[in-house]
Amino acid sequence: MDKSTRVIIQGITGSVGRAFAERVSQHKGLLVGGVTPGRQGEIVSGVHVYDNVEDSVRETGANFSLAVVPKEFVKEAVIEAVDAGIKTVVIYTEGVQVHDALIFLEYARIKGTRIIGPNAAGVLSTTIGNISDINDKIVKKGKIGVISKSGTLTYELLYLLYERNLGVSTVVCLGGDILIGTKPAEILELFDLDPETEAVVMLGEPGGTDELSAADYLRNMKKPVYAYISGLSVPVGVRMGHAGALAGAEKETSRYKLKYLEESGAKVSRNILDLVDIIFKDFHSK
Repeated sequence: MDKSTRVIIQGITGSVGRAFAERVSQHKGLLVGGVTPGRQGEIVSGVHVYDNVEDSVRETGANFSLAVVPKEFVKEAVIEAVDAGIKTVVIYTEGVQVHDALIFLEYARIKGTRIIGPNAAGVLSTTIGNISDINDKIVKKGKIGVISKSGTLTYELLYLLYERNLGVSTVVCLGGDILIGTKPAEILELFDLDPETEAVVMLGEPGGTDELSAADYLRNMKKPVYAYISGLSVPVGVRMGHAGALAGAEKETSRYKLKYLEESGAKVSRNILDLVDIIFKDFHSK
């Protein structure tokens, strides 16, 4: 996100879409339109609704989409956004079929569109605005970047930081599905280049190896990384809420990931409360 970000919401006339529209529109100039087929001409939160993404991009200059359409329409919605020239798509919808995700994630990669999600809580920047389901009343402006798969864990971390008067720069919730577009290592790279960010907190969970790839990247990072992985006592083969939170092998368990992150140079804790204490001490020792 930057000052050129112009957002449309695909599915803006639904109850979830309207709730998001109200939140995003609080930040002047960020929300520029919405899309629901057959509803062109309606107004939601002060912006026009269009029948398709192409028309909305032509009329508003949109370059960012938040997709809150039903799961059976996500594939078509993402492909439509990519074809219209949208450069970033956040997919809030959960329960997207894996086969559909395989198709639209590869299509977006080929076309150069960044996908965040599916099943992603969204993105929040304390200097630009809020394109997420995070209540930004518990977010202070500061220098800590946050990467997470879990919206719930993100809320817990943000509230603990808020209580300690620690602020954040940007929060990126990547989604908890088996297949997601943008991975933690990619966001670590962006945070390492971001002048508004001095340190990064990464929240993970069982399942997959994305945190291991992130650990490999952070070995060469200039900025400190703090990490917490939920589900440390969960054995192999037990799912933890999200579709992707299933450790099928030892290296996908939270125990293995946390150990690997620590060996790679991250500051880790087995308890998120203790992790925030570590961050607080580090920031107040400068």
